[in-house]
Amino acid sequence: MPESSKDAPALPFEAMPPEARLDMPVQNLQAPANMEGRGRTPATSPSSIVLRRLSVIGSALALTAYGAWRTHMVMDEAGVSALGIIMLVLFIALFMWIALAFTSSVAGFCSLVAHGGLGLGIRRTGPLPELTRRTALLLPTYNEPPHRVMAGLRAIYSSLEETGRLDSFDLFILSDTTNPDVWVKEEAAFLALREQVGGQGRIFYRRRHNNVERKAGNVGEWVRRFGGAYDHMVTLDADSVMSGQTLVRMADAMERNPGVGLIQTLPVIVGGTTLFARLQQFAGRVYGPIIAYGIAWWHGAEGNYWGHNAIIRTRAFASQAGLPHVPGKPPFGGHILSHDFVEAALMRRGGWAIHMIPALDGSYEESPPSLTDVAIRDRRWCQGNLQHVKVLPTKGLHWVSRMHMVVGIGAYVTSPLWLVFLLTGILISLQAHFQRPEYFGDTKLLYPHWPHVDPVQAKYVFIGTMVVLLAPKLLAYIALLLDPQMRRGAGGPIRAALSVLVETLIGGLIAPIAMLIQTSGVISILSGHDSGWNTQRRDDGGIPFMEVARQYARFTLFGLVLGAGAWVVSPSLFFWMTPVLLGLVFSIPLVAFTSSRSVGLGFRRSGLLLVPEETEEPDVLLKLEQSEAQDQTPTLPDDALRALRADPVLCQAHLAMLPAERHAGDPINADQLVGLVKLEEASTLSEVERRLSVKEKAAVLGSRKGVALILRLPES
Repeated sequence: MPESSKDAPALPFEAMPPEARLDMPVQNLQAPANMEGRGRTPATSPSSIVLRRLSVIGSALALTAYGAWRTHMVMDEAGVSALGIIMLVLFIALFMWIALAFTSSVAGFCSLVAHGGLGLGIRRTGPLPELTRRTALLLPTYNEPPHRVMAGLRAIYSSLEETGRLDSFDLFILSDTTNPDVWVKEEAAFLALREQVGGQGRIFYRRRHNNVERKAGNVGEWVRRFGGAYDHMVTLDADSVMSGQTLVRMADAMERNPGVGLIQTLPVIVGGTTLFARLQQFAGRVYGPIIAYGIAWWHGAEGNYWGHNAIIRTRAFASQAGLPHVPGKPPFGGHILSHDFVEAALMRRGGWAIHMIPALDGSYEESPPSLTDVAIRDRRWCQGNLQHVKVLPTKGLHWVSRMHMVVGIGAYVTSPLWLVFLLTGILISLQAHFQRPEYFGDTKLLYPHWPHVDPVQAKYVFIGTMVVLLAPKLLAYIALLLDPQMRRGAGGPIRAALSVLVETLIGGLIAPIAMLIQTSGVISILSGHDSGWNTQRRDDGGIPFMEVARQYARFTLFGLVLGAGAWVVSPSLFFWMTPVLLGLVFSIPLVAFTSSRSVGLGFRRSGLLLVPEETEEPDVLLKLEQSEAQDQTPTLPDDALRALRADPVLCQAHLAMLPAERHAGDPINADQLVGLVKLEEASTLSEVERRLSVKEKAAVLGSRKGVALILRLPES
């Protein structure tokens, strides 16, 4: 054992506050909710909500009916074919999807230009209110880079400190990290953060040694152990940043509206450097508000929860959002993956209002740097959303809550439907090419019937569909022009228009690749494959070109086969499908191009794909940059074993944060048992590093006996 470790004094600190337990019963989805005396309609529900929903949903249905009629006119009027029926049914399902997005965007445009989107008495400006209740900020983390996590918390902490309301907030780092090297780095970064900002008694850290039920289980465990001490909790992601003023105004709104269970903000994507991230960032900042204002306008008190950057009434969450396991095995059974939709639905079922406040700024997050990273995340989200099929029959859910889940399912199911729609169109053309027409049929007619697909009607249907699909972008651009700050922040009207054009063109090329990725995900889930729990890559490190080629070669091959088939059937069909074919055939260079940091920064230097948060950076984001640049976490070895030996203060803190030792009758940790045996048999630290697996290493670091054995070993 190093001499410095022998002489290290015990640290006079507690990593967590005293427990304040709160009951969080698991909900019975087949039984009515316990309303606890609350009415079915929250007091904060808009009085005109029925008319709002009728206008948005009714208009979408009317548009879909008109589109279906026009599509029917395109088809041959001589008779009905199976392929024609399939084509029409698919068109109705898919057009309904984009029609609802269109009508909701129209509502959002009207609300945005009328300066709506707040509600609940929240003000964006003016003196900050005094707070009388306590709020906990919860940051669940899973194998994330500790320096980035702590930099975000430091920015939030500093921003809260400037509001003068810091005493009403505590910050909790809730770790589910499984990588032992990252775990020890988290502890070191936590200690450094508390020391730097003077956050003793206000910033806390806890690592779960058994991370059951993923993020939902992580937050649920905190609620059961500590939730009784806090009236509200704000859920964050590892890349979340929120300004102190925003947090104070949210907490005040919860205090003044006791029937509100959750307030969801609209997180703005920032920090993008690759072209893909900048495309996502621009689309979210320019088009996102139109969509968000629209759904907030007609969702009313039946809003949704996106899992982060939201404030929740702790007791409402505890009493209504205890998630059961759904029957069956993964991928459809087991614990609920996309927990946020279900938690919001269950809270609303219990009589609590769920509101989205898109006009409340100061809420930020980051985007994955490439399509590949989005695909990894989407695979998990796809499984979670499809799993909601088993939650839809829950007794007592509000119909809008069920609609949220249907829309979430549809976000992934529409990809295979678009693919089938595309292939059906090819088959219809193929049938028309080879099938012998019946000019007279079985009935004697004076004039023959000439079977045809009306090209004029087809053109009208195509143009109408494109208008409905692209109109939200046009409305977003008009809204941008009407907002001087937004207009300047996006580089002015000309550059903003060019940015919309660039995003639309590149997004259109990426769309068929994304369609196939999501289709393969749906097929994989339906065939019984679980997504697992993968760490999300948040840095902008490039992907090697050969790796991109390996991953996307199948999309290129599919595009070539599809194009060849379309050309054989009809050259006109081939040219009609060119936008889809181009994206697939050039998928490898397209993904490599959009994943490039240098290309993304080149667009920024050209003044394209700009967002206001880049041209006039908010104070909390400046704090984040300063915190990342001035990272004062002590430099330690990357290996957890060597890091604990090198820093006696960290080692003592690590030991203090470990759970109680196992007692007779407790479950046996096989990894820890094997790891301890390997430690006892090893003669040097280097030998231990070679012999321990990752799980065994984490297990022995979770044991005081294991740490003692590590400290006693010589280096080599």
